[in-house]
Amino acid sequence: MSTTVKITAAEVNKLRQATGAGMMDCKKALVEAEGDFDKAIEVLRKKGQKVAAKRADRESSEGAAVSKVNADNTAGVAIVLGCETDFVGKNENFLALANQLADIALNHESKEAFLAADFGGMTVADKLIEQTGVVGEKLEINAFEKLEAPYVGTYVHINKIAALVGLSAKVDNAETLAKDVAMQIASMGATTLSYKDFDPAYIASETEARIAVIEKDNIELGRLGKTLKNVPQYISMAQLTPDVLAKAEEAAKAELKAEGKPEQIWDKILPGKMDRYISDNTTLDQEQCLLDQKFIKDEKIDVAKYVASYGDVTLTGFKRVTLG
Repeated sequence: MSTTVKITAAEVNKLRQATGAGMMDCKKALVEAEGDFDKAIEVLRKKGQKVAAKRADRESSEGAAVSKVNADNTAGVAIVLGCETDFVGKNENFLALANQLADIALNHESKEAFLAADFGGMTVADKLIEQTGVVGEKLEINAFEKLEAPYVGTYVHINKIAALVGLSAKVDNAETLAKDVAMQIASMGATTLSYKDFDPAYIASETEARIAVIEKDNIELGRLGKTLKNVPQYISMAQLTPDVLAKAEEAAKAELKAEGKPEQIWDKILPGKMDRYISDNTTLDQEQCLLDQKFIKDEKIDVAKYVASYGDVTLTGFKRVTLG
């Protein structure tokens, strides 16, 4: 290799801008490439491949969750760019890279297509390898979620959680509605829109497991002379058939009669009792179903009622990505 090639500061800066690598790494790469810009990029990429190979078994559980929505709010993407340490995850250049990657991801339907997409003359996958060499830590895309709807909104919580929400229509203040619901998703971690989405076998096994846990807790509480927990018969609205609700109402009426409450006031008391019965027997829905969760900004209502307050609009879907 020739040692007479003079490398200018402008050339070093150009390579730094293109790769994000340090000044000395860029100078060494240009010297090794005898001033050839493309070859210098290849030198840095090979360095990244060596670092990536050495760190292949490392966990990339830190990083940044970011999201992007297109100009007409009809599509959005959320990704997690993973790294090894919180220190790198909070670095401005790392966050800038995450956002650049999200811009590219917005134009692709799958993680595979995204990784194969162009990033300044190389694939996204190659860019991650290159940046592994630059940063010295394993970098990879840990999550990729795409959502399309008549209106898509998003919310990102301190680059740790990113959520996307799809609305059936662009109503007045759709941005506020979508952001509020996305904040709900980020905070409460729903897994599905409605109890109607649950598989019956899952509900059955979950009911059995939850009842077993409560009954075990009650043995200890009883031993300590403390108040026992209520053991529900059911955990989802999917189990509360008209027949089940009718029997619950009859039981509530019998209770009122036993308490000596006049029949003429039962109509005022029964709704509250039935609401309590439903609440006690739909714990799975309240935890995992977005529409059935208590709205974090007003726990007197659920998310379904909050969405309904915006008029003729429904939630069509949601996505959530998180670190770890």
